[in-house]
Amino acid sequence: MGKRKVLSEEELKDLVLPDKGELLGRVIKLLGSDHLMVKCTDGKARLGRIRGKLKRRIWVRENDVVLVAPWEFKSDERCDVLWRYTVAQVDWLKVNNYLPKEL
Repeated sequence: MGKRKVLSEEELKDLVLPDKGELLGRVIKLLGSDHLMVKCTDGKARLGRIRGKLKRRIWVRENDVVLVAPWEFKSDERCDVLWRYTVAQVDWLKVNNYLPKEL
């Protein structure tokens, strides 16, 4: 078992906006094993899971803004993390009213 490497954060330059059924959120706490607590824009805290496609590409830290998709089953408790935004992208989201100021 080797250490996981971030292969390329170059892909983060693309700005992914939330679609229907997706929310923005801020990472509250890292729980290990690719799980984390996310405070979503709808006011709920969900247990998030980093998708396998992103595990080796993007590192997620506390206070990062992420794009999440609530599960169809237990949608108030669980979600999948789809994307992590850079600092410049978070500023753009705030200016264009995608992200509330208090989040």
